[in-house]
Amino acid sequence: MVITFLGTGTSQGVPVIACNCAVCHSDDQRDKRLRTSALITDNAGNNILVDIGPDFRAQMLTHNVQHLEAILITHAHRDHISGIDDIRPFNWVQGRNMEIYANSEALRTIKHDYHYIFDYHQYPGLPEATLHDVSDCRPFKVGLVTVTPVRGMHKDLPVLGYRLDEQQDGSSSTSLAYITDMNHIEPQELERLKGLDLLVINALRPQKHFSHFCLDEALDIIGQCRPQRACLTHMSHEMGFHNEVDATLPEGVHLAYDNLKINI
Repeated sequence: MVITFLGTGTSQGVPVIACNCAVCHSDDQRDKRLRTSALITDNAGNNILVDIGPDFRAQMLTHNVQHLEAILITHAHRDHISGIDDIRPFNWVQGRNMEIYANSEALRTIKHDYHYIFDYHQYPGLPEATLHDVSDCRPFKVGLVTVTPVRGMHKDLPVLGYRLDEQQDGSSSTSLAYITDMNHIEPQELERLKGLDLLVINALRPQKHFSHFCLDEALDIIGQCRPQRACLTHMSHEMGFHNEVDATLPEGVHLAYDNLKINI
C-alpha cells in the first residue's frame, strides 16, 4: 500500500486566515497544511480516500487522481465531509455511485446536509452515492484491502478511525491505521491498533485540548501500540515549525506534511 497525505491541517488549515504568527508566515512548504485527508492506494491501484473536506477538489487535481473506489468518513464535521458535492466527476468517469462508509452519527448528518442527493429527484448531474453504515465495526473489503473501523471519541461525538490490511502473499501482509479528531480510545479499541507497519494519529498542538489528542497524548498512544512507524496529522499552527518539532520526536515518529507519500 501507499498512503498519500493530501492534507494534514485542522479545520482552519495552515496558514490561518488573518493570522500573523510566524508559523503561518513560514517559507517551509511543510508548514502549509490543507484540511486533513489521505489517499490509500493498494497494489492493484485501487484508491481509498479517508475524509473528503473542503480542499478535496484541489487535492484530487494536485495528485491527478483518475478514479476513487471508496470514501471512509471518520466523522461528519464540515472539514471532513464538505467536499462530497465534488464526487460528481468520479460518478461520470466511473459510471457508478460513490461508495461511502461511516458510522450512523455521520450518516445522519450527511443525509441531512446533502439531502438533495438522497431525496427522490430527477435533476440530472447531482452527485450519486451509496452509504454504508459500519457502526458495528465489522471488517469489510475495498479492492485488496481489508478495512476495520476503530471506535473513538471526539469529545462527546463517536467517531471512527480505520485500520487497513493488505495481504501480500500467502503469509505476509502490510497494515496501517488512520486516526484523526479523537481525544479518547478505549483499551479494547487500542488492540485493533497493534502490529501496525504505520500508525497515523492526530496531534493538534503541544497544549492539551478538549476534543483532540495533544502531542504528548498522541505519543502515549503510539507508545502503547508500538507500530513500526508513526506519523502525526491534523496539526494546527500552534504545533510550531515542522523542522523544529520533528527533530524532538522519538525515533520512528514524524510529523506528516501535505503531499508526503509513504510506501507501506
